[in-house]
Amino acid sequence: MPYNKRFDGRKFDELREISAEVGVIPNADGSAKFKIGKTIAIAAVYGPRVLHPRFLQDPTKGVLRCNYNMMSFSGSGERVRPGPSRRSKEISHITEKALEPVLDLSEFPSAVVDVYIELLQTDAGTRCAGITAAALALADAGFPMKDLISAVAVGRIEDKVVLDVSKEEEDYEGGMADIPIAMLPRTGEITLLQMDGLVTLNELKEVLKSAKKACEQIYKVQKDALRARYLK
Repeated sequence: MPYNKRFDGRKFDELREISAEVGVIPNADGSAKFKIGKTIAIAAVYGPRVLHPRFLQDPTKGVLRCNYNMMSFSGSGERVRPGPSRRSKEISHITEKALEPVLDLSEFPSAVVDVYIELLQTDAGTRCAGITAAALALADAGFPMKDLISAVAVGRIEDKVVLDVSKEEEDYEGGMADIPIAMLPRTGEITLLQMDGLVTLNELKEVLKSAKKACEQIYKVQKDALRARYLK
């Protein structure tokens, strides 16, 4: 059966409602909240501080260490098992790799910068929301960055490319591909591209075009949040 109408009534190229705020955790060195639809991510930055054990230290620059966690009450109608999991470890790792290209830690040799990402509420797009919140928190902490990172999940359902996949679309039983993407909106440089499912080359080109347009929208919300905090 053709997928002609989205479950939540959005257009195929339409984001859910988004908002961002920085400085939400007073005791952190930098923090941010990012909300997209019903998914809410909070990121807190601590450091730089000396990294232990010493064999993990990099004498030429600081190390970025991310920790992604879904709170036990955050699931959409389901209790999330608390504590680390294979999935949370994988997302923590890809978050580090997505953020490292814009972050300059050369002034902090042998140190670590910890980023803790907590998902308070989840309804798809959690890794992208976490990356977006983490980029804002690092900017709030004052680290040298060549740009922010914005992220969004794009899907392909049947013959339609759908922007900002919802939970119902993630669970769609049919031809479904889920593609989380993170990028520098100004240049279009991609720092994360994962894919669960199959797409054609032409569909992938359409996915990337849709993601860039969406990341530009998210980027504006990120910049507005930083301006609201520091240009009062």
